[in-house]
Amino acid sequence: MCKPRVVMLMILTAMVGMFLAVPGMVPLDVLILGNLGIALVAGSGAVVNHLIDRKVDAVMRRTHNRPMPQGRVEPRQAAAFAAIIGVAGMAIMLFWVNALSAWLTLASFIGYAFIYTGYLKRATPQNIVIGGLSGAMPPLLGWSAVTGTIEPGALILVLIIFAWTPPHFWALAIHRKEEYAKTGIPMLPVTHGEHLTKIHIILYTIIMVLVSILPWLIGMSGLLYLAAALILGGGFLWWALKLMYRPKASTAMDTFKYSIVYLMVLFPVLLVDHYLFV
Repeated sequence: MCKPRVVMLMILTAMVGMFLAVPGMVPLDVLILGNLGIALVAGSGAVVNHLIDRKVDAVMRRTHNRPMPQGRVEPRQAAAFAAIIGVAGMAIMLFWVNALSAWLTLASFIGYAFIYTGYLKRATPQNIVIGGLSGAMPPLLGWSAVTGTIEPGALILVLIIFAWTPPHFWALAIHRKEEYAKTGIPMLPVTHGEHLTKIHIILYTIIMVLVSILPWLIGMSGLLYLAAALILGGGFLWWALKLMYRPKASTAMDTFKYSIVYLMVLFPVLLVDHYLFV
């Protein structure tokens, strides 16, 4: 129920944010406790997502085997579990990290669990664009956990993930279009059709590629990162164009899978570049 794979990707970007915030090494206590606190609060948000979406999850083939639709976990149990790990995570952030990172983590939790899942998801086909800000926060959470500040470099990392989220998720939404239609959730492929969604994917991918070179433009990274950003971004754009002009039954899902690889490679390369050229 904590969506461990999603949380692990969030922690990866949070850790990169931590290491990019300092020229040397991150203090070990902040590295361990900061990521533990972020992971617990993120896991709590995932459980709340399961709780709110339990009826929707029962309809979709991708999610119908989750614990709540199957009756293995009762709503009251899920709420209690979410509260326990969420409070534990916030306590760690407040008492052993710093207040700024704690409140930013809480804001991210509220944005995802309640504003996105509870309202935006069902209110507008632009749900993932607006709600994507919460999912883009981990690099800032990691950065602020180390420095206690909000700095331009951290905001650029947030912007990269913010631009990445729509093409990432809309590719999955195209693949699951019929299932989303059954739930009544106004995902873009359902409300406006696949063609317009594919145009949006291409446009947001171009924006993402442009945003991804900002670390190099401001002197935050070197040529290694720039090359990786352009190559990985070019690969993402290739998949987006293939999805538009030469789609197969698996292309939308393949694009979604590539988007995950993109982020899993881009951020570590940025970290390696940081220590090579620091």
